[in-house]
Amino acid sequence: MPQRLLSPEPSLAGRAGRAALRAIGMHPSDRDFQPLDLTGRRALCIATNHAVLDLGVPTGVFASELTVPYYGFLDAGMEVDVASVRGGIVPVDPLSMKEALRTPEDDRLVADAELRRRLVDSLAIAELDFAAYGLVYFAGGWGAAFDLGQSLLLGEKTSEAAAAGRVLGGICHGPLGLLRARRPDGELLVKGRRLTAVTDRQVQQLGITITPLHPESALRAAGALFEGRTHPLRDFFANHVVVDGDLVTGQNQNAGPMVARLMMQRVLVKQQPARSEEHTSELQSQFHLV
Repeated sequence: MPQRLLSPEPSLAGRAGRAALRAIGMHPSDRDFQPLDLTGRRALCIATNHAVLDLGVPTGVFASELTVPYYGFLDAGMEVDVASVRGGIVPVDPLSMKEALRTPEDDRLVADAELRRRLVDSLAIAELDFAAYGLVYFAGGWGAAFDLGQSLLLGEKTSEAAAAGRVLGGICHGPLGLLRARRPDGELLVKGRRLTAVTDRQVQQLGITITPLHPESALRAAGALFEGRTHPLRDFFANHVVVDGDLVTGQNQNAGPMVARLMMQRVLVKQQPARSEEHTSELQSQFHLV
């Protein structure tokens, strides 16, 4: 059967579906958006290599959980790299590219030959110095439960970034990329840290319990101070963002714009020339980081 190729321009039905979903909480706008200039800074986006959820069921990165932060970083002037645990193909969950579920950034991906190339030939984390980036972002999607939270090497690389004072963040299943990282004293990085990710309740509501790790359970077991919000319909439409110092996390795909902005603002605060504590507090207040 011939396959219909994606178009960067959604159909009338697709636009109507988006509007309906947005009305109940899907892909909200960032009410605190402000243009930022991070020219000369570098961002690293890490996504999954895992493409199979179950027999005959494809998965991967949930498109908007990569594209929204990626383009946010890029449009702020950052040099952005895309990496994965093994390198090579980053599969995109086909469900996330349905017209009604797509974001404008997903539309942009369809027409963006450069990002599409990066998803076919992503960098391998073994080749990278995480500390060379101002921020490291972990994209979600069900595939991340199979590799981001399982990779000892990713844990080591993330530990190095944290020790170097880099800003770390992720949404949905992405925060599993923090799971094996440790502080210089040997304690797990997430222990005692406030954060969020996809909740056990949302996993149950979606009926996808086959994955080897569930973010809320796994992060709580590692000592994280986990937070989450519920939604009167389904938690797929809930939204929650947590900032704990240099750690910025979002509950699901709805948090992408906010997490990207807050991560970049944190980079700007950290890279200011030495100033008084009062001036730093003013910047943090301006950027809603306190």
